[in-house]
Amino acid sequence: MTVSSPIYQPDVLGTGYEQMTLNFPDDYEGKVTATLIRKKAVQKTHKAVLYIHGFIDYFFQTEMAEQFNQHGYDFYALDLRKYGRSHLPHQKFYNVRKISEYDAEINKALEIIGNEEHDSVLLAGHSTGGLITTLYVAHHPEHPLIKALWANSPFYDFNMPLWKKKLALPRLSALGKHCPNIKFPSELNKFYVPSLHKDFHGEWNFNLDWKQNTYTWVYLSFVHAIFEAQKEIHQGASVSVPTLVMHSHQTTYPKKWNNDAQTSDVILNIKDIKKYTNKLQGDVSVITIKNGLHDLVLSAPTVRQEVYRQLFEWLEQKNI
Repeated sequence: MTVSSPIYQPDVLGTGYEQMTLNFPDDYEGKVTATLIRKKAVQKTHKAVLYIHGFIDYFFQTEMAEQFNQHGYDFYALDLRKYGRSHLPHQKFYNVRKISEYDAEINKALEIIGNEEHDSVLLAGHSTGGLITTLYVAHHPEHPLIKALWANSPFYDFNMPLWKKKLALPRLSALGKHCPNIKFPSELNKFYVPSLHKDFHGEWNFNLDWKQNTYTWVYLSFVHAIFEAQKEIHQGASVSVPTLVMHSHQTTYPKKWNNDAQTSDVILNIKDIKKYTNKLQGDVSVITIKNGLHDLVLSAPTVRQEVYRQLFEWLEQKNI
């Protein structure tokens, strides 16, 4: 694998944000790239964060990056292959057949971070990124850089009725293994992105081509990849570094626009997050955030202030 250029380029997020394209061997769709985004702290530091976004997502959470910078961390984020900055015209958005496909860009990002004079990394992930990072830590227990894990509303289980989990999901996953390009209704709550974007009901400005307002269909390849990955979590994966899992205090299922969309997780069931976090083996802390959204750092101002207060207190307590 080669890096297309040893020099960072200016990023779409503006002043202080830089990006580097990472190139990988072709896969089942052809050419593959990922994107490493960086924002350095004002003062030189050996500490860094590597953040992995969720499904139908990309890195745009500048306030989070700046919070880490202010607390003495250089901030890095990946746009995974086929997401956001990394999506190429010939690729299906978000298309993956195994979660382990993402190991290549995480490995390379950590190598670059290490080469840039860091010896302590907080691996962080939101939703699907929380699942990916938890398994990465479980699979790389001796990694010399990773000192802690922060999972923001991790995707440890599908949010669906028990009968669907027991009967439909295994069959869909099996079908997805052999027929990866079949589409299936996503069932994602239609109010989530409107609760975030400034053009609707939110305060954030992000690219609606990269984080889409609605996503009606999901490829069964993704269902299969997630289902197989979650099995490890359900069996009690072992994490060798201090781990912090955060989630909202409630899940709701709004059928029409109301306040629930801005004070709860409308994507995942927090009972599932709690259940499977409790199965993780290791030094694991759980924090519930009152009125948190699915992506906790995009919640209302007072709520995300609490997210950062608790996060940095935990990091200080763990000496990370």
